[in-house]
Amino acid sequence: MNQDDSKKFKIAFIFFIVFVLFVILLSTFANIAFGNKRLPNLMKTERDIALRGGIYSKNNFTISASKKLYCAEVDTRNIDPDKFELFVKLFSIFSKMDPHIVREKLQSNFGYVKLNYALDSKSARYVKQLRANLIRYGILKHYEDPTTGESFLHALSVTESGEYREFPLEQSLAPVVGFMGKDEIGTYRTIKGKYGLEKFYDDALSGIQSTMINGRKDVNHNIILDKKSEVKTRVDGLDVITSIDLKLQKRIEEVLDHHRERTDAKEIIASIMESRTGQIVAVASSRRYNPIKITDVASTTISATRYMFEPGSVLKPITFALLLEEKKIHPHDIIDTENGRFHLGKKIITDEHPYDYLSAENVIVHSSNIGMIKLSQKLDEIDFFQGLREFGFSRKSGIDISDELSGSIPNIHQLKHSAYKATASYGYGMKVNFFQLLSAYNIFNNNGKWIKPSIGSFYRTASGEKQRIETKKPREVLHNDIAYIMNHILRKTVKEGTGKKTYIEGLKIGGKTGTAHISVKGVYANVYNSSFYGFANDQKDKYTIGVTVIEPTTRNALYFASQSAVPVFKDMVNVMIEQKLLKPIGK
Repeated sequence: MNQDDSKKFKIAFIFFIVFVLFVILLSTFANIAFGNKRLPNLMKTERDIALRGGIYSKNNFTISASKKLYCAEVDTRNIDPDKFELFVKLFSIFSKMDPHIVREKLQSNFGYVKLNYALDSKSARYVKQLRANLIRYGILKHYEDPTTGESFLHALSVTESGEYREFPLEQSLAPVVGFMGKDEIGTYRTIKGKYGLEKFYDDALSGIQSTMINGRKDVNHNIILDKKSEVKTRVDGLDVITSIDLKLQKRIEEVLDHHRERTDAKEIIASIMESRTGQIVAVASSRRYNPIKITDVASTTISATRYMFEPGSVLKPITFALLLEEKKIHPHDIIDTENGRFHLGKKIITDEHPYDYLSAENVIVHSSNIGMIKLSQKLDEIDFFQGLREFGFSRKSGIDISDELSGSIPNIHQLKHSAYKATASYGYGMKVNFFQLLSAYNIFNNNGKWIKPSIGSFYRTASGEKQRIETKKPREVLHNDIAYIMNHILRKTVKEGTGKKTYIEGLKIGGKTGTAHISVKGVYANVYNSSFYGFANDQKDKYTIGVTVIEPTTRNALYFASQSAVPVFKDMVNVMIEQKLLKPIGK
């Protein structure tokens, strides 16, 4: 080989080496671009799910609130077999889990194991602190996959898994507060209001926007915040501040529990409303449950808005007010009450307390069915129908509790018949709910104006800003002078008539009793509801109060409103005096 050939060989060899290196480099780039090899992810996303807002009492006690749940997960391959029991012991201490359950989960699985789906925030924080020490002391260590040769340390991860609802008052304010249903967004467990306040305010309470941070990560897996990072701020749901006075609420519930036992009633419903604003300061039932321990869905029914009943004699003042409004009667007109026995078609109508004659207003004071029948015939059927509608019957009261029923009243055609008009005048042949009656009676204590009852007062943001919850404007139903006359008649009913047992010196108390047969399969049975609706005022404050006792016992005549509902009403007023919501003159 001559010198020229030697030089050519060297050049060719060098060219070949360069070509091979180029092919290797090109294949490496192709493998990176198109290959299946998993490369480290240079980007990272962190999320902080928005929480549901809470419901609070007027005096800022928690009625319901949400807290986050966390999931603790570990790869069993990273646990040092020689320190397995130490891991079990430490994790059970920090997570408050039974060590036997922890051991069983780890031993029955290989690889990733979800040790707990529902750690509270405090336990999750402790477990996160534990993780670093488990690595430091070699309890968790790198594992080399014998198949791939890959070495990894997945350690112990703690991630958000959902939220849960706390009801620290347990049974108090149930069933009105409602309860929660479960939902899922991917693997995240969410909750949704299913009844009551929780359902009515579900949109406002629900979390608005979750935190999301997306960006490149550094060597310590922390997100680098720069111009290319994407950041969304967490916006939790609004809190709902109610008008409920929790101290009063609990005392009223105690009163109802006592009288439910005394009367052996199926249920007692009661509420107190600020007459000028329509704000409900207490709404109670003797039938309550813990919203996180529901065993029977039927028990969650809110009777104050769902139980429809014939009101009986508590409707008489409303019929009487319509007669006054239409100038069909005068309070001092004299009515022949037939000595307590009257034929209406083939039916005989009787009065519990017979009178030969009563003034028109005393028809209300002494609750004469006969007097009411005769007065009602003066009322035009259209005026009667429209008047009942104006008082709020056959349409929802609008109370901020979900799933309210509207009830029913006789139609205009039915009210043309004297029998229908007569029975409707004292509360039969129609269906109402508790809050419809409470709102109707409030008209007599609010200068003739109907106002929507409400429990929610304010929305509150996470920063503490408050926004008043909008409500309907008051609507005039009666002229002010008619409302004044009715207020006077109802106070006279308490001083001289069927509501005498509610009288308290130094307060302006008025109201009307009602004892109504219950229809069972179309026939009126020996079963009753009893009610007392009215008001209690002092020199400063005015409250409308309602009580309905559902199916009290017939033993010892406890089904009469004077024996069942009236004592509940009086005890409620005494509690209001005790709680300084009312102050009798001279005390």
